Amino acid sequence: MDYIFHYASPLGKITLASDGEALVGLWFEGQKYFADTLSPEHTESELPVFAQTAKWLDIYFSGKAPDFIPPLRLRLTEFRRAVCEIMLTIPYGQTMTYGEIADIIAKQKNLSGMYAQAVGNAVGHNPISIIIPCHRVIGANGSLTGYAGGLDKKIRLLELENVIKK
Repeated sequence: MDYIFHYASPLGKITLASDGEALVGLWFEGQKYFADTLSPEHTESELPVFAQTAKWLDIYFSGKAPDFIPPLRLRLTEFRRAVCEIMLTIPYGQTMTYGEIADIIAKQKNLSGMYAQAVGNAVGHNPISIIIPCHRVIGANGSLTGYAGGLDKKIRLLELENVIKK
């Protein structure tokens, strides 16, 4: 059984999901792949992990880098999990390209190369937006390529972190 909780952010309604112990999802209302890792059987509840996540989001939306991460559980393939783990290393206020992530994975797997498009697909399926900062992943030329929550939200998140100026 999964549990959900709704958080009102400055960028719109966010749905949080948990297995009862850890966060398994965080999606903007209506985002692409919304709730794709959420169990069909779920109910609304108030859980400690939701309180921790709401505190994290409050700090983040106040324009500060939270100094903790709520417990996360990734229900993903090995490749998508690897991409998410790399995204978790991108510091607040900084970015990384799809190609840089592809290079890291290629080195980890002792491969001669990895397609940035495969990384892009995995980034797009990130089930825990904002905390796993897929908004910090950009194109090789610095372009703000797609974002499952909407490009307008990606821009607002990067403005909040002073990556781009308003």
